[in-house]
Amino acid sequence: MGKEKLITTRDVSLILGLSEKDVIDLANANLLPHFKVGGEFLRFKREDVVKVKKRVKKKYNLPTGGGRRGVGWVKEFFYFNDFYIVCSAIIVVLLWVIFKDFRSSN
Repeated sequence: MGKEKLITTRDVSLILGLSEKDVIDLANANLLPHFKVGGEFLRFKREDVVKVKKRVKKKYNLPTGGGRRGVGWVKEFFYFNDFYIVCSAIIVVLLWVIFKDFRSSN
């Protein structure tokens, strides 16, 4: 008998049709059975997620359709990538300042 592979927060979000942030909030509220790997990374058993799927959606009046669309997807993207977006903006501004001065000196 092999070891069962644990799934990530992203996998659970796709199964439940929720954002990753919502999955993290549900796990932190002990509404989804989960494990912490390395003390901070959440992992789940697929069978546990499937078992609680209907109960979680019904109890919290969550959408029954799958997938992430519209504003929810955009909000999740910025929530999980804000550091990279800010760093990219800073790099672009610094490059603009450097090349603006370089062009004006020629």
